[in-house]
Amino acid sequence: MADRKMGLLVAGFDYSGANEDEFNDWYDTEHVPERRAVPGFINCERWIGAENPKISVATYDLDSFDVLQSEAYRKIAGANLSPWSKRVTAKCKRICRFEAEQMPPGNQRAPASAPGLLIVAMNASPEAEKDFNDWYDQEHIPALSNVEGCLSARRFRIVNGASDGMQRYLAVYHLGSPAVCSSDAWKKAVETPWTARVRPHFRDPLRIVLKRYERKA
Repeated sequence: MADRKMGLLVAGFDYSGANEDEFNDWYDTEHVPERRAVPGFINCERWIGAENPKISVATYDLDSFDVLQSEAYRKIAGANLSPWSKRVTAKCKRICRFEAEQMPPGNQRAPASAPGLLIVAMNASPEAEKDFNDWYDQEHIPALSNVEGCLSARRFRIVNGASDGMQRYLAVYHLGSPAVCSSDAWKKAVETPWTARVRPHFRDPLRIVLKRYERKA
């Protein structure tokens, strides 16, 4: 189990151009159930923007990145998306789509039923990439993991991505509430000398704060 590298699929939309009821019906009654039925999909979670409810993000933990190359997944993805999927997504603006492999320890699952989520994707300038990764692994992730209300902190290497920045690195934090990542404790964990050293080398940052989606009755 220690050598196992789990995968992650993240898909984000601004769906303000679509009908909200149809968008959620499509996601809840077709899109997510299709993916739950694919072997290797561990969980399928939906999120909406903590400030902008027209932002929708779905996260899917995978047994491994290879699940996305499986015949079962290919039958429902890409050119094989359903007519309903094509109709709805054509009305939405894609924010991001990340296919990623979890970085060491590589085998952490998302906690169940977390109320909040923070996703941060970025690149690092080539000359500082080693320092950037050392900072993330040795200081940043451990420090944020210890903040009260942070339920898990995981890093991923993006293998295939679609976004404005074509980022290579992704961090995903499950939270007790979206407010955790703006708390004083969080800010204290972030503002360190090492952070100050690597921050000028951040490139193409994408940061989205989310809350768990709840379907209307």
